[in-house]
Amino acid sequence: MNTRFHQGFTLVEMVMVIAINTILMLVITESIVSLYKNHGYTYAQSNEIDAARRSVSDWMRDAREMSPAANGAFPIVTVEAERFGFYSDIDNDSGVEYVEFELVGTNLYRYTYNPIGNPVTYNTATPDESVLLSEYVQNISQGQITFQYYDGMGALLASPAAMISDIRYIEMRVIVNIDPLRSPEEFMLKGSVAPRNLKDNL
Repeated sequence: MNTRFHQGFTLVEMVMVIAINTILMLVITESIVSLYKNHGYTYAQSNEIDAARRSVSDWMRDAREMSPAANGAFPIVTVEAERFGFYSDIDNDSGVEYVEFELVGTNLYRYTYNPIGNPVTYNTATPDESVLLSEYVQNISQGQITFQYYDGMGALLASPAAMISDIRYIEMRVIVNIDPLRSPEEFMLKGSVAPRNLKDNL
């Protein structure tokens, strides 16, 4: 009497193996996709932080060298929570431009107005140059003031527009986060200047 043993998977076992392999593949694929998404988000956040850092550096450079306008006007013009305007030769062409840094929604812009005519005037209706410096700035949604103004004693000016001639120190803060609903959390950048041409001891 011969006894024969059949080796191999039954239909039920085969279905179970396929199901387990499918689940494992889905889990692995989801993990890889999530990893790439997180990496892409972190990379994008890092790029925006770098852009904001350059924006703050540009503002510090331009504001530090502010000077009286080509027509003799006082160096500082606009002092608001989200907008700061001043005269400065930002392109080293011996002509003093009017420059505004303004946060509009979540975008930080720099507007430049060139002097025109003789005697010199500044047409601020339309900027000669408009540059988007940084996106995803969350100051407004976070309740963070972008520009703050101080006097020569270091006291914060509650009404800077009424005390422009007393301003000796300006601080800028920028909060960056490309998606406030996700981590990493927002990143704050700070910059400050004491304009050389506003110092009392000159």
